[in-house]
Amino acid sequence: MGTSVLERIKNGLVVSCQAREGNPLRGPQFMLAMAQAAALGGAVGIRAEGEEDIRTIKEQVPLPLIGLIKRNYPDSPVYITPTAREVKQVLNAGADIVAIDATDQVRPGQRKPESVRELVDIVHRAGKLAMADISTRDEALRAETMGFDLVGTTLSGYTPYSPKLIGPDLPLVQSITTSCRIPVIAEGRYWTPEEVKQALELGAWAVVVGTAITNPWLITQRFVSHITRHREERSG
Repeated sequence: MGTSVLERIKNGLVVSCQAREGNPLRGPQFMLAMAQAAALGGAVGIRAEGEEDIRTIKEQVPLPLIGLIKRNYPDSPVYITPTAREVKQVLNAGADIVAIDATDQVRPGQRKPESVRELVDIVHRAGKLAMADISTRDEALRAETMGFDLVGTTLSGYTPYSPKLIGPDLPLVQSITTSCRIPVIAEGRYWTPEEVKQALELGAWAVVVGTAITNPWLITQRFVSHITRHREERSG
């Protein structure tokens, strides 16, 4: 099952259908519509967050689904499927691939934090694939040794020690694809088809695009900011 899921997304576009609190499009009915539109447009997979969204999309969109749950814990900055509780919720919702934060940051659980390897084992016992969301090359290499099936550059720029770039971290994609044997998923701040093409040329197995496709709030802000800057330049 795992091999077929990976083959289905190879060299393709995975669309991240997520909406944060406060976004008018938050809710499974809206994310389902986004996922259906992405499928019609040729996406090979969907990335979704939250039990309801995952379950709703998986039931009605026949594409491989990367699932995660974002949850904040007071003793840790890790928030993408951080504990066994969230891993099991993602699995119960029907995701094919479970995305897990595999960064070097302190994990939840002051007394006895669960190891990342334990979370990977839970996923594998359920017959599903585990995806490591990382921010550096070293984290990707460790993820491979822990048994992850694929690794994503999702968290580059979102840990204190990773580079803060305006666009995607293409150097990280190149570094990991030449160092790891498991598939590398390029993700994080991809705005243009040209950037997606670059990532694939560098060896990415697939590319995840979210905001640039599924967040009209921020897409609108992006256009408005350019118009505002143009006005200021003309008036200045």
